[in-house]
This record gives sequence, structure tokens and C-alpha cells, in this order.
Amino acid sequence: MASGNCTTPTAFSLTGLTENPRLQIPLFMLFLAIYITTLTTNLGLTALISIDLQLQTPMYFFLQNLSFTDAVYSTVITPKMLATFLEETKTISYGGCILQYFSFILLTTMELLLLAVMAYDRYVAICKPLLYTAIMTKVVCWRLVKGLYFVAFELSLVHTSSLLKLSFCSSNVVNHFFCDISPLFLISSPSTALNELLVFIFGSLFLIINIISTLISYIFIILTVLRIRSKERKYKAFSTCTSHLMAVFLFHGTFIFMYLRPVKSFSLDKDKLASLFYTVVIPMLNPLIYSWRNKEVKDSLRRVIATNVWLH
Repeated sequence: MASGNCTTPTAFSLTGLTENPRLQIPLFMLFLAIYITTLTTNLGLTALISIDLQLQTPMYFFLQNLSFTDAVYSTVITPKMLATFLEETKTISYGGCILQYFSFILLTTMELLLLAVMAYDRYVAICKPLLYTAIMTKVVCWRLVKGLYFVAFELSLVHTSSLLKLSFCSSNVVNHFFCDISPLFLISSPSTALNELLVFIFGSLFLIINIISTLISYIFIILTVLRIRSKERKYKAFSTCTSHLMAVFLFHGTFIFMYLRPVKSFSLDKDKLASLFYTVVIPMLNPLIYSWRNKEVKDSLRRVIATNVWLH
């Protein structure tokens, strides 16, 4: 972590989203509203699934984990970004930077894996309906989620260990609103070729395997749905799958654009806007995507509200 006279910095200075003083307060208010919405909708959906017995199914169990992940994911990034709009010295400690990066990789990986498992769950429900309850048991669902957390933890350890080997002698200014790998590579002193290769190999292999497994599930789902004669059943199946596919393409698409290319091709000022999409906007959109066309969630919310009103 240090070589020669190089000393590891005790803190990094974040440039934030913009240095334009006129935009600081408006952007702070905008992203504060987004953050509050993200926490309210995700934690609300998590609580709703826990409360309503009719939502105690594998599909909603995974959706509950996705909503919880989104709430924590947003909390890892957004509060520090909000602080950069108000602080003159936009610093983050070295340990805080490493922890933020570790948490970012952990939760990102978890979200990507959950989307793949949710696709498999829909595949079993639509393509093998008679075996669904036998395959997707409560024990299997819990084991799947535990396995996802284990994989996500191991992958984040690999990437963070790679980051810890870098030295930052020339500069401690991170041109971003959070500790992402590309701006840290750009200010590190030794050659980052090996680190870039590690990120690219692990990132590309993980994304490719994840995308292929997800798409295979949906290909079988679409083929099965097209053979359904009942228009009502066909519409319900397509409605659920459309929501899932929208979330999959949004999240995977931005990550492919951001990370599966050489670090030298990055334009950090422009890529900050792309980073906003998957770190701040998508966690807010996910509960809306999964709920706005979901009759069961809407009915559940009405039941909970009606019950509370009646009790009072």
C-alpha cells in the first residue's frame, strides 16, 4: 500500500457531481427527494411483503430481498453525495472510501444475482407450474439467498483486495461523487494494468454468465407464454415478465456501458451522469417497476390500509 516515500493518504477529496455553486442547493433538494422516495418505497414494499400472508410466496420473497438491497444500496451512495453539495471540503476518509467501495460491489453483485434468481423463479412458475411448490420451497429460497450473499461477499473481497494494493502518491482527489474504481485507478501511482485486467475479467465473466442465465430463463418463459391459449393468463404472465425484463435491462445495460471497457476510454465528467442512473435512480425505480402493474401488490396495500383504518 505504500512504496518508497509514498504514504497512504488518510482521506480522499471528492469533486462531487458538479462544482457549479448555483447548482448545489437545487441538486441537493432533488436528490434528497429521490433518496426519501427510494427509502420509503423500498422499505415500504419490504414491510408490506412481511405483513401480508398472501404475499408469502417465493416471487415476493425475492422481491423483498431486492427492495431491501436497493434501500441499503442507495444509503451507501446517496448520503455522502448529498453531503458533497453542502460541504466546502468534500472529503471521505481512506477507510470510509474502501468500505464504500466494498459495500458498493457487494450490493451491486447481490442485485444482479437476485435479478437472475427472480428470472429462474418465474421460469419455474410459468414453465413448470405443477412442480413449482416442490422446487421453490421455503428452504430452497433461503439457501439461494444465502448463497447469493456468499458469492457477492467473495467477489467484493476480490475487488477490494485488488484496490488495497494500489498507492495514491500523486493525488488524493477523486473525480466522482463516490469511491468508484475508475477514478481511483486514474490517481493511483503504480501501473494499474493488472488491476484493470482483474476487474475486466471478473466483471465481464460475472456479467456474461449472469445475463446469459437470465436471458435463457426468459426465452423459455416467452416460448411457454406464446403457447398459452387463455388471453387473461397470457396477459398476466407477460405483464409480470415485462416488469422483470425492464429492471434487468436497465441495470445490466448501464453496467455493461460503464465497466466493460478500458479505463482510458472513461470520461469521468460524463460517466458521473451514467453512474447516477444505477446508484441513485434505479433503486428508486425498481419498486415502482415491480408494483405499478402488479395487482397483487396493489390489493395487498389496500388491505393493509383498510385494516389499519378499521382498527383506528
